[in-house]
Amino acid sequence: MDLKNINAIITGGASGLGAATARELTRAGAKCFLFDLNQAVAEKTAAEIGAHAIACNVADAASAEQAVAAALAQGEVRILVNCAGVGTPAKAVGRDGPLPLETFAKVINVNLIGTFNMIRLVAAAMQKLAPREDGERGVIVNTASVAAYDGQIGQPAYAASKAGIVGMTLPLAREFAASGIRVCTIAPGIFSTPMLHNLPEEAKQSLAASVPFPKRLGEPTEYARLARHICENVMLNGETIRLDGAIRMAPK
Repeated sequence: MDLKNINAIITGGASGLGAATARELTRAGAKCFLFDLNQAVAEKTAAEIGAHAIACNVADAASAEQAVAAALAQGEVRILVNCAGVGTPAKAVGRDGPLPLETFAKVINVNLIGTFNMIRLVAAAMQKLAPREDGERGVIVNTASVAAYDGQIGQPAYAASKAGIVGMTLPLAREFAASGIRVCTIAPGIFSTPMLHNLPEEAKQSLAASVPFPKRLGEPTEYARLARHICENVMLNGETIRLDGAIRMAPK
């Protein structure tokens, strides 16, 4: 897909992987809508790159519907990149006993249900668009994690949510094929994002050293370049791509 003058929705677009993707797609000529709970940061990022910030709770049906409607009011949307997510670590049974069920449910609601919520709404709008070259109407890029495959101790909720995103990638690609809408997922390894910034420097260095090559944390710009390539390469469909420097996570 030629990205010039194409409208794109990026969830979690205020910072991290989402902000980097918005910058990359904007450089390619797209017009981006940054969906995020943190409206202040989203507006700052949007002002820097010439995008639009829209408040959105991806896990809430009404909030997502309103946000998508606001973006569609400014033109047709042909790209959706789902980057919104949380990563609260917790064991199923900790020192204080069983994990509160609502803690597990929150991670599933934001990461998995939130991703599906956005897909169902944006894909419905994409299906009404006129096809472009190769009969393509749109493309959806989701964000999983290597935790979907190599979940560590303390990651049952996070790993389950990301595995769910991997699991629905192919069924959705098959469902939307008749409409010319592609669906792919990126499974990043250890990336330098706000989720990692609160870790001690020693811990971050240890994580970086565990990557076979290159021995460093991934950069959001590297995720963004892959997301852009997926959008531009019409043959990429129904696939989850590990972007991880060949890392395979240890049990803990």
